[in-house]
This record gives sequence, structure tokens and C-alpha cells, in this order.
Amino acid sequence: MIVLNADEVRKSLPMAEAIEAMKQAYASLSDGKADVPLRTRLSIMPRDAASLIMPAYVQAGSSEALAVKIVSLFPGNPARGLAFIQAAVMVFDAETGRAAALLEGASLTAIRTGAGSGAAIDLLARADSRVAAIFGAGAQGRTQLEAACSVRKIQKAWIFDSDREKSQSFAREMAGKGPIPRDLQPASSAREAVVEADIICTATTSSSPVFSDDGLKAGAHISAIGSYTPEMQEIPAETVIRARVFVDSRSAVLAEAGDLIQPMQNGRITQAHVHAELGEVLLGRRSGRQDQEEITYFKSVGVAVQDAMAAQLALHNAKRDKLGKEIPF
Repeated sequence: MIVLNADEVRKSLPMAEAIEAMKQAYASLSDGKADVPLRTRLSIMPRDAASLIMPAYVQAGSSEALAVKIVSLFPGNPARGLAFIQAAVMVFDAETGRAAALLEGASLTAIRTGAGSGAAIDLLARADSRVAAIFGAGAQGRTQLEAACSVRKIQKAWIFDSDREKSQSFAREMAGKGPIPRDLQPASSAREAVVEADIICTATTSSSPVFSDDGLKAGAHISAIGSYTPEMQEIPAETVIRARVFVDSRSAVLAEAGDLIQPMQNGRITQAHVHAELGEVLLGRRSGRQDQEEITYFKSVGVAVQDAMAAQLALHNAKRDKLGKEIPF
């Protein structure tokens, strides 16, 4: 069995390759070639924390992927000097069930989540998109920006976080890194961040909208990945109502995404408001963006097919590049 630490996972999952792997994952999911039970949520009540168990089997063309991820969300960790998200991914041989690899999961989660947005941006954002806005200056925000810049020629990005110091640190760290432009601006307000943005990525733990609908630029694309419970909400209901809505998984989003569940509960939209899964667009079964003025909105709560395909890609690249430590098991 091969063990990959966080640095080795990052080296084995370049963003451009990860985006293509996410396209395969979404297409397989929508094509019925994946078995992905709704994730199990385990509450750790004394610490206001939770662990999510996410298994998946995926057929993608002639290849297969089988993996289980356990991701834990511990709000008290940053005060201890630890990351909020802790995770591990176990990869199995899909032919025999043999344990093949153990991967550090927080870095994999951040990359595959960014890559999922990158796939949506590549399919739905206007081709002439040049300005991005990132809400949330954590690890997820960083991969959201990298993914957006990997599929569009972004010239400038605004960074907004409730902690302005984090926005400033994000801008200093990420400016000019890989495909990311040097022009990164910490925004003093949510409105300043969105008013000229062609692409908006939200990666927060907010329970209320992080920007106002009236600040949006015509033709903007939104990728929202932070709202993963019915109580959480990043995007204004007014935006959801007027946008063309795409999701990673209908069943997962309708069970978990407060951005959509809350306006449904209030009678403002119905389930029919979800235009398509992203995989359906990839398969040519549903349309994408209709015109240059339309607001497109991709809502992702994260599905285990992403982890399985990302882990399979990482393992393939790690073997090729001789990364990781092999141990008897």
C-alpha cells in the first residue's frame, strides 16, 4: 500500500489534470455509472464537530475508481493551531478490493473542490471573463482561484473575508503563483468584490448571504461550494431565483444545500428550478449558458465521485513520479 502525505498529494494532483478528472467524475455520476450513497454525517457533539463518511465506486470510460473518504470538520481546531478540515482517503483496487493507498485528505479535498468549480467555470462562464472574486480566504478559496485562473485568462481578482488580515495574507501569498495574476486586491466590502466580477467563487461557512444580489454584474458566473447543510446560505435567494442553476448532484444538493433548500421551503422556487447536473451538460443532454447576460450558478456540496477520481489520478501520478511511501499491509 502507498501512503501519500499532503505535500505528495499536491504534487500528484496538478489543477489542470484534476479539472479534467472532475469532468469525468460528474459525467459518470449523471450517466448512472457511479454508486454514490448520500454521505453519512456523524456528529461529535461535545466539540460542535462532525465527521462525514463518503464512499464511491466510479466507472469512467475503461477505468474504475473505488475509494472512501472520511472528512472531519472541527471548528475548535484553528485555536489549537490545527486545520479546520481533517481528512483521509482510502483507495481500493476496484478489481480485487485490495487496499491500495492512503492519501492525506484535506489537501485532496481542497484541490478536487477547486477543480469541480473549475469544470463548471470552463463550461458555464463567459469566454471573455477577466475578473474574479473569491469569498473566503482559506485553503478552499485558494484552490477556487487557481481553478478559475486555469480555465479563464483572469487578469485581476478581488479577495473578501470577514477577517481583512486573512484577505491581505491571501493576496500576498497567491499573487503571481502559477496561472494566478499578480493583481490580487483585498476587498473592503462584499460589494467592492462583486461589482466588476465575471466569476464569483464562494468558499465560506456563512449562514447568511455573503453578497447582495443588486451588486452582481450581468453575465456573471457563480460557483458556490461552502453551504453544505440546510441551515447554511452563501448566495442570496434573489440571485438563485433569477439564475440558471446547475448542480453537482441533484439528490445531494436537495438534501444538503441551504442555498436552494431555503428558497424552496419559502415557496420561492421548486425543485424544477435546478436546470441540470453539470454531468448532464458534459454528456450533451442539457444546455449550458444561453446568452452573455445570463447569470449562471453552480451549486456543489461535494460528492464522493470527486474524491474517488481525484485519488485515482493522484495514485497514478504518484506511481509514475515515485512519490509516497510503500508499506506492507
